[in-house]
Amino acid sequence: MTETRPAPAPWNWPAVIMFILTTVPTLTVFPWYAWNFGFDAFEWLWFILLWGANGMAITMGYHRLWAHRSYEASKPLQIILMLFGAMALQNSILIWASGHRIHHRHVDDVDNDPYSAKRGLWFSHIGWMLKNYPSGTVDLRNARDLENNPIVKFQHDHYLSVALAMNFGVVLALGWWHGDVWGSLLLAGVVRIFMSHHCTFFINSLAHYWGRRPYTTENTARDNDLLAFFTYGEGYHNYHHLFQWDYRNGIRWWQYDPTKWLIAICSYLGLARSLKRVPEVQIHQALVERQLQQAQERVERCGDAGRLAELQHMLQQELAHFAQHTADWATLQQERLAAAKDKLMHQWEDSELHRRVLTLERSLRQQRRRVSRIGLQAA
Repeated sequence: MTETRPAPAPWNWPAVIMFILTTVPTLTVFPWYAWNFGFDAFEWLWFILLWGANGMAITMGYHRLWAHRSYEASKPLQIILMLFGAMALQNSILIWASGHRIHHRHVDDVDNDPYSAKRGLWFSHIGWMLKNYPSGTVDLRNARDLENNPIVKFQHDHYLSVALAMNFGVVLALGWWHGDVWGSLLLAGVVRIFMSHHCTFFINSLAHYWGRRPYTTENTARDNDLLAFFTYGEGYHNYHHLFQWDYRNGIRWWQYDPTKWLIAICSYLGLARSLKRVPEVQIHQALVERQLQQAQERVERCGDAGRLAELQHMLQQELAHFAQHTADWATLQQERLAAAKDKLMHQWEDSELHRRVLTLERSLRQQRRRVSRIGLQAA
């Protein structure tokens, strides 16, 4: 019996043409123009500013605001993010956010994840956009909330006009103002789009291949400080895939996440509100659980039979402690919900419940240190 192969996916010609029009001039015309004519400080400044505006519009707007609803934004802020998001030429908010929600729901599923890393680095970076694969079929049923947003709906209905106006209108106006239309079109236009595209695409590709997995191994997402630098903080991807509703990706003050800083500044200015954060207890739980997995793997490789038994006993004790911590947190969550229902949360900082949560946090931090020592002893 002859096996019938599925028909090859047809080319997505609008995407193919767009990438050709940005890639070929960037690799050929740009170096030629730079060598023969050069670019001045004005042109480099606007290249950096527009590249940054595009990146922030995608990370702060398309991703954290609309795809994950990790905070709420005022209408003026939404309009700014909508306009510069269109300028980034990554499709409308509605289609982008819907596809990204599907990615999180089916991460690494080769049949359902639109840009599954399990299908290869090239596919997850750009290949998924070059052809109309079944996994990339637009299905807006998971984005009804966004369809009801008039700003999102306006951009979706007029996406091509807005995108062309933001790219050609703004860039050509800068060139006319400065007296170098071609230089502006090339650097602040074509090269800026090329750089903006591939920095965003790194999150779908490299951030699923290269880096650490300190929180979970249930998916391919990694934390990578270098990628965070080029992607406005999106490089802490292992954390993000476990706690996608947190407005932060880099949760510690020293982690480079300018998107979270800008969201916090907007909150201070009254432009953003309802910033969502994962409780520290849940973060420490994830870290301890991952450390327990790593310690178990190291203990199993221990060649000393006597030492192996001792380490296994210590590990079993820590597993029991972790189970108790998990049960305690579940109880505390129920009590906190009850307190919120009874409108007692205004007393939260001084409450006994809050003190118990802090005690549990300290206990989990101490367990992290103990489990770390077990792993070191088994190494």
